[in-house]
Amino acid sequence: MAETMTEDRQVRVELGERSYDILIGENLLDRAGQFMSPLIRQPRTFVLTDEHVGKLYAERLEAGLKTSGLSMRMHTVAPGESSKSWETLGHVLDWLLSEGAGRDDVLIALGGGIVGDLAGVAASLMKRGMKFVQVPTTLLAQVDSSVGGKTAVNAPQGKNLVGAFYQPQLVLADTSVLQTLPQRERLAGYAEIVKYALIDDPAFFEWLEQNGMGVVSLEPEALAHAVAVSCAAKARIVAQDETESGVRALLNLGHTFGHALEAANGFRSSLLHGEAVAAGMALALRYSVRQGLMDSQDAVRATRLLESAGLVTQLKALPGGPYPADTLTEAMKQDKKARAGQVPLILARGLGKAFIQPDADLSDVREFLNAELQQG
Repeated sequence: MAETMTEDRQVRVELGERSYDILIGENLLDRAGQFMSPLIRQPRTFVLTDEHVGKLYAERLEAGLKTSGLSMRMHTVAPGESSKSWETLGHVLDWLLSEGAGRDDVLIALGGGIVGDLAGVAASLMKRGMKFVQVPTTLLAQVDSSVGGKTAVNAPQGKNLVGAFYQPQLVLADTSVLQTLPQRERLAGYAEIVKYALIDDPAFFEWLEQNGMGVVSLEPEALAHAVAVSCAAKARIVAQDETESGVRALLNLGHTFGHALEAANGFRSSLLHGEAVAAGMALALRYSVRQGLMDSQDAVRATRLLESAGLVTQLKALPGGPYPADTLTEAMKQDKKARAGQVPLILARGLGKAFIQPDADLSDVREFLNAELQQG
């Protein structure tokens, strides 16, 4: 991880000609023009946001751009998953074209993962590729979706089925904007932070055992450190496998179970993505214990870390249920990588020792989930 010696932290995503920096610190919005000026040939920017985030932070971003002589043209979409659609994407592209945006212009994504995904797809399509910058405003987006170039919109057939690997020019992770984030959204992002520790960083796991509550309560130093370590972990994996043909699949720890939980819940707001991932990680670790791969005490430590922050790890207690084993395994069959009744799972041999199990048996997973439902 590369960090500056100032209060701001800097992480480099090394992808050759497509390399870029992630800047992490407080009040970066107020200095946005300073960071973006080197990317801009005309003194204007285009900003995509949603109605909620726009009311909170558009004026700050505009003022930060204006200090460097940059203007801002903004388009606002409705908050929520419904905006990740063909229809909304068409409206965004129509707006950019009608405003005369070109390949040398910069589209700024000001918002959470939904806005970031939508802006990334739009930028990739706009005249075969315009520049874009991620300004993530949720903890989950700062440590996950804004980094790595995976962009997508939803189709009637499922989530994230239409998209592209398209890297931003810059990521500005302003930790000060997280002060307005509801507690549930903070915890959803914290789950993804824990994920990086569980994949391959036992020292970070131990740090979270001591400092995790400081991250959740947004203590500036603890928060900045956790975001920087998480971004560096993702940057390292993305640099090895940009298009998810191998090791990048490790970033899906907890996601196969988690996506099944979301699908069983009908993607309703009663279960946030990060909440589903937290439960999914606990399930993946307990399944690893069942398979004789992992010591049960390691799984207990991981569960304790998640639950100490307020995340739920037991199926019966998870909001938005019930979650029958048959429903979950049927949803897992729809995983894009599932083949002939088998699905790849990210399992673990210990804390920080995740690996890809390419051929998990769904009939055994169903038995495991039924046993989980009997717990408590």
